[in-house]
Amino acid sequence: MSVLTNFASRAGSAAQSLWEASGQLVQPSLRLGVTGLARSGKTVFTTALVHHLTRGTNLPAFRASAEGRIRQAHLAHQPDDTIPRFPFEEHMAALTDARRWPQSTNRISELRVDVEYERKSGWRTGPASLTLDIVDYPGEWLLDLALLDADYAEWSRQTVEASRRRDRSAVAAPWHAALREFDPAGSADEMQAAKASEAFKNYLLSLRSSEEAVATTPPGRFLMPGDLAGSPALTFAPLDLPAGQSLTPGSFAALMERRFEAYKAHVVKPFFREHFQRIDRQIVLVDVLAAIDAGPVALAELEEALDQVLMAFRIGRNTLLSRLFSPRADRVLFAATKADHLHHTDHDRLDAILRLLVNRAAKRTEAAGARVGTVALASVRATRETTIREGRETLRAVAGVPEAGERVGDEIFDGEAEAAIFPGELPEAAEAVFQGAVPPGSLRFPRFRPPKVPVDAAGRMGKLPHIRLDRALEFLLGDRFA
Repeated sequence: MSVLTNFASRAGSAAQSLWEASGQLVQPSLRLGVTGLARSGKTVFTTALVHHLTRGTNLPAFRASAEGRIRQAHLAHQPDDTIPRFPFEEHMAALTDARRWPQSTNRISELRVDVEYERKSGWRTGPASLTLDIVDYPGEWLLDLALLDADYAEWSRQTVEASRRRDRSAVAAPWHAALREFDPAGSADEMQAAKASEAFKNYLLSLRSSEEAVATTPPGRFLMPGDLAGSPALTFAPLDLPAGQSLTPGSFAALMERRFEAYKAHVVKPFFREHFQRIDRQIVLVDVLAAIDAGPVALAELEEALDQVLMAFRIGRNTLLSRLFSPRADRVLFAATKADHLHHTDHDRLDAILRLLVNRAAKRTEAAGARVGTVALASVRATRETTIREGRETLRAVAGVPEAGERVGDEIFDGEAEAAIFPGELPEAAEAVFQGAVPPGSLRFPRFRPPKVPVDAAGRMGKLPHIRLDRALEFLLGDRFA
C-alpha cells in the first residue's frame, strides 16, 4: 500500500470513528464481536444471547438482569446495509422446533439489539438505553491479519517449512508431491494456478481433519470463503522457493505473488478496516474439549492459534483520542464451550486449561490496558447431570439425546432415546493435559441434540437452558449497564 493510499485509508477510518463517536453522545452503542475457530459454537452463542435479552430472562450473574434493571430489549433495523443480517429467527426455529443445531458461521453477519434499562449509580440516574451491535464472523479470518506484514516469498517459505514438521509431514505428503510439479520460474498459467490452489486447499482441509483438529495456516478464507467462493482472489498458493531467489517478472511465482497481494488488498485489509477495528468488546469461543481429546499436538496447535488470534486484536484501554483515531477492544473473553458435556465438578478444570492456553497472550494484552477473561460455558445446555453404576463404582455422568449416528463404544444412537454417558474426567493439574495425561480418544463426547424446550398452558415457549452464559454477559457488557 502506498504512503498516500495508506494515509487516505487512515483518514477514512478516523472520519468514520469520529462520526461514530459523535453518535455515542446521542445514542450510546457497543459493538460486540463474536468469533472462534470452526465448530466452536459461535452461531449458538449469538442466538442464545439475543434470545435471553429479548425474552427478559432472569440471568443471576448478569447484575443488570438480576437486579431487574433491564426494562426491555428488542431487535432493531439492520445497522449496515452491506452486511448480511444474522438470521436469529431461523436459528431459533432450528434449536426449538427441529431440535437441531443451526448452520455454522461461514461469513460475517450482524444483528442490532436496542436495550432499555435503569441506571444504578452515578450522577446520571433513571432510564437509559444502549444499542448493542453483534458482529458474528469466522475466527479463521483473524489469522489472515498476520499476512498484512508478510511478503509472498516469506509466506511461501514459512508455510512450506511448517508443513515439513514431523507432526505434519504425513498429512502434507500429497501437497508436497503436487509442489514438485510446479516450476516457480515457469510461465504464468491459469490452469496451473487453479491446480496449485486446489492442492493447497486440500492440504489445509487435511490439517483440519487431522489429529491437530485446528488449522492455523492462513489464508483463512480458503477454508471459510464466505461470498468469495470461486473468486480469483482465492486462486493462489505457496510455492517451494529457494532461499534468496528473486521472482522473475511474468513467471508462475510472480503470478502467485500478484494474487497474494490482491488477496491482502481486497480481502484482508477491507475486513480489518470496515469491521474488525470497529469492535469494542470481543468473545472468542474455543472447543477446548475436542483439542484435549485429540492429544498434546492438537493442544499445542490450539495454543498457537489463540495466540495468533489475540495478536490480531487492536487492544488496550480506550480514551477519547483512541476512539477517534485508533479504536481498541478493551475487553476480550475466551470461552471454552460445550461445558454441558462434562459434569459440573470438571468445569473449573476446563476453565483452568483454557487459562493456561491463553496465558502468554493474556499477559501481553493486559499489559496494554485491556481486560482478558476466561469462562467454561454452554450457550445452550443439551444435557442434565446424573450418575451411573460401573461395577461397584458410582460415576458422575451427563444425560441427553445423542444425535442419530453418534457412537460411544459399540453403541450407535438413533437420535430419539436419551442416554447417560460418563464422559471421563479432566486432570486436576491443567499442565498435565499437555503431557498426555488424557490419552487421545479416551473421552466420550457424543454430539447431543438441543434440549426439548417446554411450552406452558398458554402456549408460550420456555427459555433455553445454559451454563454460565450470564457470567459471559456480565464480563462483556456489565459495566455498560451500571
